[in-house]
Amino acid sequence: MKAVVHGLGELKVGTMKEPVAGVGEVVVAIRAAGLNRRDIYIPGRRGDAVEALILGSDGAGVIVALGKGVKNFALGDEVIINPALRWFENSVAPPKNFDILGMPDHGTFAEKIAISAEQIERKPAHLSWEEAAVLSLSALTGYRALFTQGNLQAGDTVFIPGAGSGVATFLIAFAKNSGARVIVTSRSEEKRQQALALGADIALDTASDWLAELADETIDLVIESVGRATFNRSLDVLKQGGRVVVFGATTEDTVDLDLRAFFYGQYQLFGSTMGSREELREMLAHIEQHNMHPVVDKVYKLDDALAALNYVEESKQFGKVALRVSE
Repeated sequence: MKAVVHGLGELKVGTMKEPVAGVGEVVVAIRAAGLNRRDIYIPGRRGDAVEALILGSDGAGVIVALGKGVKNFALGDEVIINPALRWFENSVAPPKNFDILGMPDHGTFAEKIAISAEQIERKPAHLSWEEAAVLSLSALTGYRALFTQGNLQAGDTVFIPGAGSGVATFLIAFAKNSGARVIVTSRSEEKRQQALALGADIALDTASDWLAELADETIDLVIESVGRATFNRSLDVLKQGGRVVVFGATTEDTVDLDLRAFFYGQYQLFGSTMGSREELREMLAHIEQHNMHPVVDKVYKLDDALAALNYVEESKQFGKVALRVSE
């Protein structure tokens, strides 16, 4: 079968053996897959590893084979892949055996995938294949950061630096659905306008004076994923006693923190990554309740996966990028 494969230091669209469903597993014929920044970093992390690995964490498709012991699904069921492996119940942190699909396990950038039936959920009927394919990783990450860790409440004001990322588009929609006020930033005027169209109340230029621009605002919660470039600026606009949730660092990982200012400000700092199956199911219910549609910026063919990865690496997209694997 055709797949996006990394091996011997090379990333390419190649071929791999078709998977077979083991005990408790299903084989899903992938209709579409979703790209994440994680996919860009994996080749560098693997280096010259000899064994070929299929990339990809997100995907949606149709069950075409059932392994022994699978009872809750049937051939032909339309499903999405849950890439948060073996994290089932909500908890303060992932279990020790938690991994994200796509390394070390084969991922979704392929015509088929064999995966535990515990790692699939039924596709929301109102979503296209591309919308369903880009959903799980980013939306789950945003959902846990906003609600489980951030404890967002109706009437809160949430500040989100970096409006164009896939997670940010979900954060904007989730927060607005929940009665919150949303403020975002972006270097791009086009992305600021797109964020406002999606529901953001204020969209600031990243280069602007945030303290001056937000002098009349009370920021209850900051959702940070940029890292060193924005962390302290975000902390500056947060109200005393406010909450900061960090789920990523697209710029440098290490930040300088004025501890005296932090403890005098009584700030609360939380880390967050992905989420449990329990939270995924809550998130899917939220999406269905509010008839949400993920923002899909661009769709590439599987053969053009390397171009798609370059597009994401250059941060050109607003929202998510998908691969169309089959019709």
